[in-house]
Amino acid sequence: MHNMPRAAIYARYSSDLQNETSIEDQLRNCEELCASLNADIVDTYSDREISGASLMRSGIQRLLADAARGRFDLVIAEGLDRLSRNQADIAQVHQQLRFHGVQIFTSAEGEVSELHIGLKGTMNALFLRDLAIKTHRGLKGRAVGGKSAGGKAYGYRTKAQFNSDGTPLRGDREIVAEEAEIIRRIFNDYANGQSPRKIAEALNKEGVPAPSGRNWGTSTIHGNRQRGTGILNNELYIGQQVWNRLSYRKEPMTGKRVSTLNPEEEWVRTEVPDLRIVEQELWDAVRLRQGALKLHQPSDKIWDRRRPRTLFSGLMTCGCCGGGYSKVSQSAFGCSRARNKGASVCTNKRTISQTELEARVLRALDAHLMDAPALKVFCEEYVRERNRLQQEAAGNRAVLEKRLSKVQSDHQKLVDAILDGIPATQLKDRMAELDSERQDLEQQLSQSEAPLSLVYHPSMAETYRARVTRLISELGAEAEYNE
Repeated sequence: MHNMPRAAIYARYSSDLQNETSIEDQLRNCEELCASLNADIVDTYSDREISGASLMRSGIQRLLADAARGRFDLVIAEGLDRLSRNQADIAQVHQQLRFHGVQIFTSAEGEVSELHIGLKGTMNALFLRDLAIKTHRGLKGRAVGGKSAGGKAYGYRTKAQFNSDGTPLRGDREIVAEEAEIIRRIFNDYANGQSPRKIAEALNKEGVPAPSGRNWGTSTIHGNRQRGTGILNNELYIGQQVWNRLSYRKEPMTGKRVSTLNPEEEWVRTEVPDLRIVEQELWDAVRLRQGALKLHQPSDKIWDRRRPRTLFSGLMTCGCCGGGYSKVSQSAFGCSRARNKGASVCTNKRTISQTELEARVLRALDAHLMDAPALKVFCEEYVRERNRLQQEAAGNRAVLEKRLSKVQSDHQKLVDAILDGIPATQLKDRMAELDSERQDLEQQLSQSEAPLSLVYHPSMAETYRARVTRLISELGAEAEYNE
């Protein structure tokens, strides 16, 4: 008896289909396609209001995981662009599904083959680039006109306005009186000498809602002056809208959104006097204090400021609230949240000296982790974890090597096409893209060595014991010297 193929349906909508009913429409179309294929629907997967430019989506990740478990034989979607608009990602999805014996069918393309992946992937990549250009152009027009061009600033809300035909007018803002009072209070307190930590602590104690909806913190107030972040640096409060200060891109491997500071000549400044909250004199007083503090900061190099200052920096957490433990004086550590956000967030004001902390940990290493059975377990787990990380690195390297091979092959095909008589001008842009990608892939591969598997060596435990003993001795000598 012939079994019906098992099908999984996937649907997604984002910026190009901003309609909640779009998911239901896609599912309906996919169900009709399943019926024509005589397939049995075993599950549906969806991502709502999420861009197709990345695979960092819960729905598509769950679908891929279930495909690996063999839950279905077919994936049904309205079109390939629903699965992904990214050229590399759609190829990866197709490759993963084929590996697990799963075929893709779409209402738009029918049975999906490698040819569809190549052509449709290129078209979707071009669509994304075109969409980004048009979106940026549209936002710039709104910014020049004094309208909101994205983002929500504390102290303002969207003004509800409508045309004569009832359609909403978007982009205008109005001041929220209660939040404006808090903004002016923060500016006055800072100009009068209070620290951002003290200001945040007082606001949290009074239960004043923070912009994030959680607690006020020092960074919420002082932010980054160059990037224009933080309450004290928002020029909108003096009626100056600054747009395009930062640009955002997604890191291809992780999908993480990363911001970069644009050159100042690319910023778009617009006067919006109706949105002024802070008087110029108060704004200037805050700038003056910020400048004075900046002059008195140490002139360490950036690499010196970023590296850990002490042996256990960044490795400690508060036992009461789970927040970080950091330096609170020349020689002591304490709960960061208790000091930066106040007693309403954490009441733990206990401190521990750096000398005592390091001594306790090193004594524990010496007393409890130097016996042979414990050392053996540590060494075995260390080797196992290192090999796991090496395998992940090997997997990433294999992906890069495979992609490089494909890029080189595609480039050679274009060269062959030119030799066969196709005008080079028609292929120039694509060849330039492939060459740029080739160089990028080669650079990534040159920076990652081919991983080698580690094995547990009998002398590893002795080496560990010798190095810990030396560490304890050297730190002890340093402490005596400092005293």
